[in-house]
Amino acid sequence: KATSHEKKAALEMIRSEFKGNGSRSQRARLLEALSRYSVTTFEAMRYLDVYHCPARILQLRKQGYKIATHWQTVVTESGNQHRVGLYVLEGRP
Repeated sequence: KATSHEKKAALEMIRSEFKGNGSRSQRARLLEALSRYSVTTFEAMRYLDVYHCPARILQLRKQGYKIATHWQTVVTESGNQHRVGLYVLEGRP
């Protein structure tokens, strides 16, 4: 399922608000996005500039956030299928 225009715009806005490439900045972007939406690994990479999403999710979990992973198969622009995580924030520390 493709990312809606509204969600893409919101994720890009989050990226512009939380600048930086360090893990702290990436966690902040991801957490803000998860407070509004469920986010796939691809969406995190493409729109939030979080290139190793599973590591950031693990760090957030270690901080006490309850984040569920649901596996999905998505088709990329090249037509290939990939199994990716869909992350859902279920609770805060």
